[in-house]
Amino acid sequence: MDWLISHIDVIAAVFGLTTVFLAGRASKYNFWVGYIYTALLAVMFWDKNLYANLILQPISLCINILGHYRWTHPRAEETTSQGELKVTMLSWPIRIITIIVALSLAALWGWLMSKTDNPLPYLDCVVTALILTAQFLSAQKKFECWIAWLFVNIANLTLYISAGLVFMPIVSALYLINAVVSLINWYKLYKKA
Repeated sequence: MDWLISHIDVIAAVFGLTTVFLAGRASKYNFWVGYIYTALLAVMFWDKNLYANLILQPISLCINILGHYRWTHPRAEETTSQGELKVTMLSWPIRIITIIVALSLAALWGWLMSKTDNPLPYLDCVVTALILTAQFLSAQKKFECWIAWLFVNIANLTLYISAGLVFMPIVSALYLINAVVSLINWYKLYKKA
């Protein structure tokens, strides 16, 4: 099984990098690649007993479907001159509520996961809560999603190294670079809209 997981690790890395690269360039095609990436991650996380990340995959799939729809069917007032969903920002009150909800979810989920054989329950759940937050914001094309992705990638580097994964830490480092570039790109798109 380790041989298969190491190959899935490599394939997932390629799909993951492709997905975030396309998302960072505001390409709606990121969603198609993301569907496959989600399935590959589910297999990997099951094998490594990272249950919070495993549970995340069906939720990620639902958010991916929502984002795919939102990006391809924006309301009239949300469109750019090219007919695409605009990049927008959250208000300060919504930012604060988002942070509180994400941290509360992480703490509660971490406590629940500490009752399992998860080797790093709180880190796993912080990563999970941040991923859900970043994905949901990305599905809405909110600028702040890239700030959340910066935190996700830093936490993932720690989690994946601790879990003994080989390629995912490298991928997370590349994701981190992409998040910085995408943050700048989406800010430019925000200013243009």
